[in-house]
Amino acid sequence: MSKTEPTARTSTETTTARSTHSDLDNFLADMMATKKSDVASTGRLIFALDATMSRQETWDAACSMQGDMFRTVASIGGLNVQLVYYRGLDECRASRWVTDPEQLAKLMIKISCHAGHTQIGKILTHAKRETGLLKVAAVVFVGDAFEEEADEVVPLAQQLGQLNTPAFMFQEGTNRTVERVFREIAKASGGAYCRFDSGSADQLRELLKLVAAFAVGGKAALEASKSADAVKLLSQLK
Repeated sequence: MSKTEPTARTSTETTTARSTHSDLDNFLADMMATKKSDVASTGRLIFALDATMSRQETWDAACSMQGDMFRTVASIGGLNVQLVYYRGLDECRASRWVTDPEQLAKLMIKISCHAGHTQIGKILTHAKRETGLLKVAAVVFVGDAFEEEADEVVPLAQQLGQLNTPAFMFQEGTNRTVERVFREIAKASGGAYCRFDSGSADQLRELLKLVAAFAVGGKAALEASKSADAVKLLSQLK
C-alpha cells in the first residue's frame, strides 16, 4: 500500500439527543480533568473508506463529517487519524497520520471516486501492519459492497482481534450478503457492525463520533453515551 433527508424530530427526540451528547461530553471532560494514566493522550484511528464510483455521495458527506470526530475528543488531547481508501481495480492508499481535521479535509477533497472492486482485505492487512508499529485503537470502515472471498478476509480480521484492534464496519444499504460478511469481520476482530441508510447523514456522523470517542476512551466512552447506536455497538464489543 502506498502512502500518499433527516426526518423532523419531535421535541422528545431532540431532548433525548441533547442528553445523550451531554453524557458523552461530560465523560470526556472528566477524562481531561483527571488525566487518567491508563488513557493515551491521543487515540490512533484508521478511517477507511470505499472510494469506488457508487460511493461519491457518501464520500462527500464523510468529508464534511470527519471534523466532528476530532472535535469530539479534542479536549482530551486529540485524535490521530490515518485515511485509507481504495478505488479502481488495484489502487489502495493510506495517508500520513494527522491530528488536524483541516489537514484530513484537504486530503479527502483531492480524492475522487473511481469505478472498481472492493479491497477490504488490503485495508485489514494494512491495519495489522500499522498497529504492529504503534498501537491502533480501532479501524472504522464505511462501505456498501463486498466482492472478495470471505474465507480470505475474515482471518485477517481475526488477526486484528488478536492485536486488540477492533474493526467497526458501517454498511450503507441493505444488501444481505454484505451485511453477513461485515458482521463476520466485526465479530472476528472484536469490533461491531452497524447499518445506516443512504442519505442518513446524521446517523453516520454520530457513529463516527462514537468510534472517535472509543479510540481515546475505550468502552467507557461508549457507555457514557445513552444513544441507541452506542448501545448497539457496545453490545457487540468483546
